[in-house]
Amino acid sequence: LATTDKVRIQGDQRTYGLSENIKKYSLRDAGFTEKKSGKFQLERNLDPNVSSNVSMKLKVVVDQDLKKFKMSTTTANGLKEVNIFKTGDVTAQSEQLNYLLNDLVERGILRQI
Repeated sequence: LATTDKVRIQGDQRTYGLSENIKKYSLRDAGFTEKKSGKFQLERNLDPNVSSNVSMKLKVVVDQDLKKFKMSTTTANGLKEVNIFKTGDVTAQSEQLNYLLNDLVERGILRQI
C-alpha cells in the first residue's frame, strides 16, 4: 500500500486523514515506534481474547514528514490486508477497531473525513 492523505479501511465506510496538528511526540505517546527510515508505525491487536500471534491487527504507518500515511487491517503476521467485517469474530474485532480509531482521533493524530 502506498501512503496517501486519505485512507478507508477495507470494509469500513469511514474515511480518515491525518490531523493538521499532528506532532511526533503525539505519535510516540500513542504507542507508535519510529523506524530507521524515520516513519512511525503502530500495530494493535483487534481481538483481545486471543494471543497476538493469531489476532488480526490494525496497522498504521505515518511518513516521516507527517503528511501522508497508510492504514489497514492485516493478518496476524501483518503481511496480508484483510476485511475484518467478513472474517472471524466480527463484533469483537469491529468494536476494538472503533476503540483504537476513536483513541487516535481523540489524541489528535487522525481525523474523520
